[in-house]
Amino acid sequence: MFCSKCGSTVAEGAAFCTSCGAPVPAAAQPLPSSPAPATPPTAPSATPLSASPASVYASPPPQPTVGYAGFWLRFVAVLIDSLILAVPLVILFFVVFADVMPELSHNEDPFTFLFTFVPRFLVLVLIYFVGSWLYWAGMESSAWQGTLGKKALGLYVTDLNGARVNFARACARFWTGRGLGIVPYLGGLYFIISCICAGFTARKQALHDMIAGCLVLRRL
Repeated sequence: MFCSKCGSTVAEGAAFCTSCGAPVPAAAQPLPSSPAPATPPTAPSATPLSASPASVYASPPPQPTVGYAGFWLRFVAVLIDSLILAVPLVILFFVVFADVMPELSHNEDPFTFLFTFVPRFLVLVLIYFVGSWLYWAGMESSAWQGTLGKKALGLYVTDLNGARVNFARACARFWTGRGLGIVPYLGGLYFIISCICAGFTARKQALHDMIAGCLVLRRL
């Protein structure tokens, strides 16, 4: 490097010229390189979380809404069931009386009529009540929880807790209803009071429902 004033050789890095004493301008220092642009922080790679050991419970399906079955729905159900039971009863009637009907139509002797017709009629009535009992009690204690008439209208029979009734409770419901209903004098009054209870009590219970501890519900 040379002095800019006298032209003498100046040692590298010297601050003054050894010949003339003139200050030697500092050598241009390299500019520091501009810092590299900061790299924006990147989000850590998402590491999939391990499956939680807790079981994931699906929400239960909505339960059907139910209500108490009123008088008119129950009345229509009884009509349907009565028509269903009437078909085999009529067929049975003709089977039981087929052989004696011609004789009774031409015989005017009251004793012949009494001893021929009445016993068969009583047997027919007994068969009807036994069949009705097995029909109502059997269907209401089955998985259907109701007769065909009730099933058609969305009705079903339960105990006071909403559970399916057993055969014994279904029998108690039948005989305290239709059984007491056929008692002379008492049956008519019992039937009227039972109908009123089915229409106006809080849970629409007839008397035989209260006695047997049952409810008649309907799906809304």
